[in-house]
Amino acid sequence: MDEYVKFIKRIGVVGIANILISISGLIFIPIITKSFSTADFGVWSQVNTFVSLVPNIVNLGLPYTMVRFLAAEKDKTIIRQSFYSMMLLVLASTIVMIVVLLVFSNQIAVALFDGSMQIMYIVIVMAFFACLDLMLLSYFRTFQQITVYSTFLVLQTYIGVVFSIILTWMHQPIDVVVLGRLSGFFLVFVAMAILIVRELGFTTKLKGLKDELKFAIPTVPNNVSSWIVDSSDRIVIGVFLGSVAVGCYSPGYSLGNLILMFLTPFAVLLPAVLPEYYEKGDMDKVDTFLTYSLKYYLLITIPACVGLSLLSKPLLYILTTTVIADSGYMITPLVALGAMFMGIYGIVNNIIILEKKTTILAHIWIAVAVLNIVLNVIAVPYIGIYGAGLATLFCYFFAFAVTLFYSKKYARLPFDYKSIAKIIIASVIMGVFVVIANPVGIVSIVIVVALSVVIYFAVLILLKGIDKKEINLIKSMV
Repeated sequence: MDEYVKFIKRIGVVGIANILISISGLIFIPIITKSFSTADFGVWSQVNTFVSLVPNIVNLGLPYTMVRFLAAEKDKTIIRQSFYSMMLLVLASTIVMIVVLLVFSNQIAVALFDGSMQIMYIVIVMAFFACLDLMLLSYFRTFQQITVYSTFLVLQTYIGVVFSIILTWMHQPIDVVVLGRLSGFFLVFVAMAILIVRELGFTTKLKGLKDELKFAIPTVPNNVSSWIVDSSDRIVIGVFLGSVAVGCYSPGYSLGNLILMFLTPFAVLLPAVLPEYYEKGDMDKVDTFLTYSLKYYLLITIPACVGLSLLSKPLLYILTTTVIADSGYMITPLVALGAMFMGIYGIVNNIIILEKKTTILAHIWIAVAVLNIVLNVIAVPYIGIYGAGLATLFCYFFAFAVTLFYSKKYARLPFDYKSIAKIIIASVIMGVFVVIANPVGIVSIVIVVALSVVIYFAVLILLKGIDKKEINLIKSMV
């Protein structure tokens, strides 16, 4: 029981960090949408979308490989040599990335940033530090320094948001406001680098990475394809419909995509925890971690999906403008449902990763990426931003379904079907209450959300969807 208590507590720490990060977006969205044009907000969204892509390619799959290969390692010399070897390789690939982006900077700026070369240059520098930050964050994740990891994640986000808000209030143009985001990446990089060098020391003796790269390289198509499914819709919308349409689409998408913040604690911790038991041959323990992880994930995300879908329009009226809310509120339920399936995938795929069958995931995501681009290119010109939302839902479900098919070949699928049925019933009852209440305005929404949470858990307890052991586990954490 102590292992599970420790695991759930760590999930709580990462979960709180991701809630804070998600809230930062909700704080900044109303400020930027009401201070700039919808087109400028579209450019801001494209900046974040582009910067999130680059590390998926440039880091060569090494952040996750660090977790898989070093999480159980105790020899500090091996850790030091492996870490700096990976960092040097990522630094080299990042420099190559900078050269490529500079060569094609004019074309990228015209396509994504309304021709602003200033934004293009800021984005290049931001992408450089984003790549290095991801490697440094992976060090803390690998050795389960979860509080440090979570603190730096939050700082990276909030430093950028605070500086961006200050620049917005100073009435600076969007070209300058983007500098706020860069500050977060740079300052956190400096702090993490100092901390790691103090803890690990430094060495010029490097280690061959043949086995690591054999594991890592197949994950690159997976990472890039995942980005394509998650973000390329905004690129396609921008090309076919323009920045204004991106600005209308992005808030509804961001609201629905909040579901994925509940996956992050499991995605961060499971790869660092499971290899130890897997290497010992303790598959019962692996199965227990996966089963409880999936149950707790669905315990939160199914009602959250229902609530966000029903409250999308009034929330967007508060967070954005009337034009954006009326145009994009139906995007939220499509993305929220897709994100829920993506979260299940993110837990179940650990079965395949433990078996080191990363080529399977690569093939799945290459297929999903191609499918996503094709669906977006076909749907967006005809049914607008809703076509992008439908494409996202279908592709997430496809990745989920195919991953289940392959995972069950290696281990039992971690589904507690009785608990899931009870969670769905409780969520539906909660949803009926939200529809009847039909809240309008921030105060009304907060009251309805609070009452909805009480109703949901009351029904769940009556249905015995949570047993006494789990209630005691939660009590022991408080």
